[in-house]
Order: sequence, then structure tokens, then C-alpha cells
Amino acid sequence: MTDQQTSELGKAIQEVAERSSLLVREEIALAKAELTEKASGLARGAAIGTSAGIFIVFGLIYFLHFLALGFADLIGAGAWLGYLVVAGVLFLLGGLAGFMAARLFKRSVPPTPQMAIEEAQLIKRTLQQPEGTAR
Repeated sequence: MTDQQTSELGKAIQEVAERSSLLVREEIALAKAELTEKASGLARGAAIGTSAGIFIVFGLIYFLHFLALGFADLIGAGAWLGYLVVAGVLFLLGGLAGFMAARLFKRSVPPTPQMAIEEAQLIKRTLQQPEGTAR
């Protein structure tokens, strides 16, 4: 082997090492981005789930007021009808928020970097292919 061939081989090895390092850094960045996206979905789901619980609690308070005033005015139509309508609206809002929270949780769990894993497997297959073969 001549000095020129040794120099070219050294350059090629250095280039492969640099490109491998770049690939690893890009895969780590992709994994971080995916996990950040999934974590933000979990946080939004938790916030909406909390609001659903608050709507249900306030709905329960109004429902209990409805029952109390309903029993007091068993025959006449008084203020309890207004309490019933407000409670129904709050239960509806709580159900809607709970449904949205469940969808966000379902989409966000489990937080795995799927795109980074697929890309790493593709790189591995590419590197394992013998020279001269096409994908």
C-alpha cells in the first residue's frame, strides 16, 4: 500500500466517523422532538381532564341545589328549574372536556420516539447491505 492510498484510506475513515457522529446527533435530536411533542399532548390532556372534573363538581353542586329547591317546591315551578338547566349545561361541558382529554391521552401514550426508531432501523439496514446492491 502506498502513502497516497494510506492517506486516502485515512480520509475515508475520518469521513465515515464524522458522518456516523452526525447521524447519531440527528437521531438524538429527532427522539427529543418526538418525546417533547408527546409530553405536551399529555400535559394538555391533563389540563382538560382537570377542567372536566371541575365542571362535574360544579354541576353536582347545581344538581344538589336543584334537588333541594325541587323538593321544597314539589308542586309549583320555581327557581329550581333554572338550577336544573344550569346543571345540565355544566354536565354537558364536563362530558365534552372529558372526551377531549381522553382523546389526547390516547394519542400521546406511550411516549416513544417512533420516527427516530424507524430511521435508525433504516440506517442499520442500509449499512448492512453488501456493496453494489440497491435498496
